[in-house]
Amino acid sequence: MAEWDIRKLHILRTLREEGTVTATAEALRMTPSAVSQQLSNLARQLGVTLLESHGRRVRLTDAARLVLRHAEAVFEQLERADAALAAYAQGEAGEVRVGAFSTAVPALVVPAVRALRAGHPRVTVRIRETEAAEAYDLLAAGEIDLALSLAAHAPTARDPRFDLHPLLADPLDVALPPGHPLAGALDLHLCDLAAEPWIFGGSGPWSDITRTACESAGFTPHQAHSATGWTAILAMVGAGLGVALVPRLAAVRRDGVAMRELAADRPVRHVLAAVRRGATEAPALSRVLEALRAAAAGG
Repeated sequence: MAEWDIRKLHILRTLREEGTVTATAEALRMTPSAVSQQLSNLARQLGVTLLESHGRRVRLTDAARLVLRHAEAVFEQLERADAALAAYAQGEAGEVRVGAFSTAVPALVVPAVRALRAGHPRVTVRIRETEAAEAYDLLAAGEIDLALSLAAHAPTARDPRFDLHPLLADPLDVALPPGHPLAGALDLHLCDLAAEPWIFGGSGPWSDITRTACESAGFTPHQAHSATGWTAILAMVGAGLGVALVPRLAAVRRDGVAMRELAADRPVRHVLAAVRRGATEAPALSRVLEALRAAAAGG
């Protein structure tokens, strides 16, 4: 029987996700030579070739992909074993490390933590504000236990490493200068603002969300000004420099602007939680998920 080594299988799995030995070494805090040595040892243990040269890089062989297909079930079962041990050893007590994007922290994570303190005081939550790409790297590396992100920035449901849990659809409202002719319109549609100057970031998630929402409404927004912070965006809107989409979750002061809900076809952004596959059965993690669902539902 072949000799299976969980640590070396994890390195091979990370190489599949990262694409290069150098990136794998950075993700696992190893040296590239150590990564190569561990994978060579694994190939000898299993008796198959795992990597082949592809220009200046390496790629996984069919044998390596076969190994990983079976290894995913092992990783999932080990997560379940960890969850079962946590349940046995700690009951409902435990620490859960949460990585979340900025607007989700005050709107979802903080209310969830407050509820847990009241109902399950032995469950400790440690919060880490992070962008989506980093959150999933941290989740895969075991440095956080739960990641909150927008669905648009999450891995696909077919990713074998994670379980995804939808939380809410966050409506996007429009911020208008207080004297804008449409500030008092009875039935405001996004397409009504096609000719307006728009304010949003030059790049990044919010730029993508704004452009996608406007394009879905049938127009390409004219970007008059660029900003990424809500204070700056709303200050420019209040000064009459343009209009902007604002997520309802964003905990920002909106004095001096007219906030309007859009009509029934209003754009939304979907928020979800992700955990490592098989880890949901850990009692403390399950409690945090329940609290986040309650916060998303409004308490």
